Amino acid sequence: MLKNIIIIGYMAAGKSAIAALLAKKLNLKHLDLDNYIQEKTALSISEIFKTKGEVYFRKLESAYLQEILAQKTPFILAVGGGTPTFGDNMNLMNQLALTIYLDVPQKVLVTRLHAEKQNRPLVADLKDETIAEFVAKHLFERRVYYEESQLKIKTESKTMPEIVALILKEIEAFKKT
Repeated sequence: MLKNIIIIGYMAAGKSAIAALLAKKLNLKHLDLDNYIQEKTALSISEIFKTKGEVYFRKLESAYLQEILAQKTPFILAVGGGTPTFGDNMNLMNQLALTIYLDVPQKVLVTRLHAEKQNRPLVADLKDETIAEFVAKHLFERRVYYEESQLKIKTESKTMPEIVALILKEIEAFKKT
């Protein structure tokens, strides 16, 4: 029986899109932690950040992550870029699921974040010229957590279907270990 799968990585890495495609391929339930939080709180992630702050959000995120991990139905979950860095989240995810890190080149992340800036609370108020420095600092701080994942997928120059195919291949190899 395939255990739960959690897709991790930096914001704009494509976690939600890859998780949805992977869930379809494996015929598993697809969940997105940010969407789950928004449904449970009736607030957008941006609203939570603006009104309550990042620490409050991270505590809420951790509580909802635990709620999802307690589900009995197998699933594929996309988590936020900061989820692995808070509390014991990364250890918990590794214990209860197969964690897969989408390793996206920094320059690609910066390009995507410029395009999606208004939908990303952590960069929404940054000047365009400071996003690259922000991403570099964040990746430096977060990579240590991302590297704890059980599988690492380098996505550079790959299409979404190619990434999904690579993940499926890596899952098969992982199951044999």
